[in-house]
Amino acid sequence: MNLLHRLVTAEPLLALFATIALGYLVGKIKISSFVLGGIAGTLLVGVVVGQLGVNIDGGIKGIFFALFIYAVGYQGGPQFFHALNRRSLNQLASAFVMCFVGLLCVLAAAWMFGLDRGMAAGLAAGGLTQSAIIGTAGDAIGKLGLSPELTKTMQTNVAVGYAVCYIFGSLGPIIMISWFLPLIMKWNIRQEAVKLANLLSGGHGELDPGQFNAAQQIATRIYEIANGSKASGRTALSVDQELSNASVEAIYREGKTLELTDKTVIEVGDRVAITGAICVMETACNLFGREITAANGTLLVQENREIILTNRALNNREVGEIREHAKVETRHGVFLTAVKRMGLELPVLDKLTLKRGDELHFTGSPADLNRVQSKIGYQITAAAVTDFIFFGIGMLIGLLLGLIQFKIWGIPISIGSGGGCLLSGLFFGWLRSVHPSFAALPIGASNFLRDFGLAVFVGIVGISAGPQALVAIEQYGLTLFFLGVAVTLIPQIVTFFFSYYVLRIQNPIEALACVAGGRSANPAFAALLAKAGNATPVVSFTVTYAVANVFLTLWGPLIIGIITKNAS
Repeated sequence: MNLLHRLVTAEPLLALFATIALGYLVGKIKISSFVLGGIAGTLLVGVVVGQLGVNIDGGIKGIFFALFIYAVGYQGGPQFFHALNRRSLNQLASAFVMCFVGLLCVLAAAWMFGLDRGMAAGLAAGGLTQSAIIGTAGDAIGKLGLSPELTKTMQTNVAVGYAVCYIFGSLGPIIMISWFLPLIMKWNIRQEAVKLANLLSGGHGELDPGQFNAAQQIATRIYEIANGSKASGRTALSVDQELSNASVEAIYREGKTLELTDKTVIEVGDRVAITGAICVMETACNLFGREITAANGTLLVQENREIILTNRALNNREVGEIREHAKVETRHGVFLTAVKRMGLELPVLDKLTLKRGDELHFTGSPADLNRVQSKIGYQITAAAVTDFIFFGIGMLIGLLLGLIQFKIWGIPISIGSGGGCLLSGLFFGWLRSVHPSFAALPIGASNFLRDFGLAVFVGIVGISAGPQALVAIEQYGLTLFFLGVAVTLIPQIVTFFFSYYVLRIQNPIEALACVAGGRSANPAFAALLAKAGNATPVVSFTVTYAVANVFLTLWGPLIIGIITKNAS
């Protein structure tokens, strides 16, 4: 023990990285379907390591929290601003009700049980499972002008409240969303997910997990045009108009590849390459004739490309609607294979409504993809690099916003550097989605900033809490745990029935997804996805998640401003 103490005293960062490594190891421990998670594991291990009396510069904690919260805002920016429209109004309202009821529960608990500012903020962070509150509340406590000892005590209490309330804060939504609410409403989640998928797809059958529709897979076939072929004497464009979900990609004549134009005519003896869904190849066979194997040396280049949707004209349009109205020349040879929103894959169905900022995955020839890309948005390239000019400006603006103080109903409030960087990140993430040439921050880089920034921040919080944490747990432990249960369950129950009966969100999958997203409950969402067996919950979850992430994070300084009791 003495050796460990000397090591971490000589180099405190040893303790930090040991805490992160061990914390994520502990976080992987699985009990039934419950996994603690790396962040909660890091906090708990940090409290243990903190017993060695490690002292880490608080500036490191502030820097990494600012990086984390900026990345959170940047990733959620496009979806947050796109949620502010009439079509998403009921889901937006559902998320706000969840956050607001959660805030009221925390304030009521603090008033009834005499919790100090730090403990109340910790109750919110753990009971509502929003780790960012630890940072925004801790930052607000640091600006109260209290003595260093009192400031540290209340910042420790934030971490303690989070640690005590987090476990049920994660487990409670899983129970509510995957078992309790479906039970009382007599819903079968899997059956309801199949119904919703059928509705969105226009009546096409639903598949079980691990299965795929082979008939919809993209393939290329080559046909030889013989005498009597229905395609003989027709232009390639007219054939494309007759084919559904397939197109002429190449015509080979006398050993040469013809350049396809609107006036290129198919002749007897030609070999025609058709690319499209396998299900339409029978139609192609009837149209062209006998299928043949490709000659040696035949090269037909196809590409998978990811394009970010930025065209305003396509925002809030359904996939089927766009496909139906697009000209044949425009959609020729291009096939939509996947749609992602906020990193989550959506079901590619005719009724799926696209949003600016969505990541669309296409397959086609480079020339065809270039044509479609010019009408949709910009390509995500593997070589994308961080725009450090806008990254630096974004962080600068966020930190400056954190210095602003204002009053709400006479209560002095400061959103702090965390809230400032969140708002700045939201803006620059949105800016990137509508102006692709600005503020690039590749998904890999933003994921690293988000995950590593939070891990370092929480690790230092746990280490700094150290011995004080054990005293606070001994004093508040059981009471705080049951308060956390109330803060976890009450907002979910109130919001679910308000959303169902008042906001009329009555599709079972959408209603449950709104509950998960409205409290940023990733574990509960994962449980819902597993029960649903498809991606139908994703759309509603992303809208409510983006909105809730912002409000819950800002509740930290608001709680510190409203509650006046300091730690004794």
